[in-house]
Amino acid sequence: MIFRIPLNRVNWITSSFLILTALIAVTATPLYIWHHGIDLFQILLFLFYFCATGFSITLGYHRNFSHLAFKAKWPVRLFTLIFGAAAFENSALDWCSDHRRHHKHVDHEEDPYDISKGFFHAHIGWLLFKLRPEPPMDNVADLQRDPLVMWQHRWCQWIAVAVGFILPAIIGWLYGGPQAALGAFLIAGIARVVFVQHMTFFINSLCHTVGKQPYSTKHSARDSALMAIFTYGEGYHNYHHEFQHDYRNGVKPWQFDPTKWIIWSLEKVGLVSNLRRVPEDKILLAEATEARLQLNARLSCPKTQLSAKTRELLQSSHDALSHLSQVISERRQEYIRATEKHLEHSKEILEEMRRELRLAIERLALVPVPVPVLS
Repeated sequence: MIFRIPLNRVNWITSSFLILTALIAVTATPLYIWHHGIDLFQILLFLFYFCATGFSITLGYHRNFSHLAFKAKWPVRLFTLIFGAAAFENSALDWCSDHRRHHKHVDHEEDPYDISKGFFHAHIGWLLFKLRPEPPMDNVADLQRDPLVMWQHRWCQWIAVAVGFILPAIIGWLYGGPQAALGAFLIAGIARVVFVQHMTFFINSLCHTVGKQPYSTKHSARDSALMAIFTYGEGYHNYHHEFQHDYRNGVKPWQFDPTKWIIWSLEKVGLVSNLRRVPEDKILLAEATEARLQLNARLSCPKTQLSAKTRELLQSSHDALSHLSQVISERRQEYIRATEKHLEHSKEILEEMRRELRLAIERLALVPVPVPVLS
């Protein structure tokens, strides 16, 4: 496959960097640890860089710059631009242009990391090979008006090398001389870059391949609680593709989304504002509608032979979800109308609507969704 691709289409700089850093991470880094060991300083420096660069991608590049899920003051924007560059995932301008195009054309030809072209393509192949000319950056006009974003775009590679590789080595030198400098370069520099990059890549590949689709099956994005652990909460990808402007990916209280928690905390200290949240009833309606569609598909599938009891349970669940979807939709429209004409409606009426929505949420949790059993 690789040999059929014209050599002039290979992205030589990116390919060389990705391959070389991966090779160093799996050879030189273990050899260093084998001969010199690893102390608390090296562990803490790795963790700092791992979190600083990782959250700069999820909180900064992704939720702030790509989706405008909240407004951040300049210290947050500057921090995420500097350490986002140190993740070696290109400038925020380039990253966001690709990501916005992914959401607009998900699973289609114009999607930069289209999963329908294969797991390898979505994970890293799209970076290694340029199979067609680069599309114009006509979807980031708002970011092009941001002086900080454009400053980072102009100096991204220099910032990346200085902050991502040279600075940890200098810190290591100050701590323990040449040996510690080499360790910091290999562990907090090279190995950390490889880990953070592939965490991001797995969102494009694995989170479009494995997991649940509770909000929509119109696209390949999936929710994965396991991937959320390794991607700072980005693993709830099915929700994100349905409600991309929400500052939360793990919208349920029990879902692991540290990026969401940091954004919420930054709001409390005044560093971010205007957090965008999808209304709870709209989320619930999407869940109920999708569950009903999936149940209907099970019931109407001619190849699935169900026992009478199982079919009865499925039909009961389908009917309950249909009714619930209708109730939620009606109540939502009533609430919107009441909000728009709040001077004509008392607070008691609005609170009653909220109570009915909460009751609908509780009822949804009680609707059984059994697994079909062959008769």
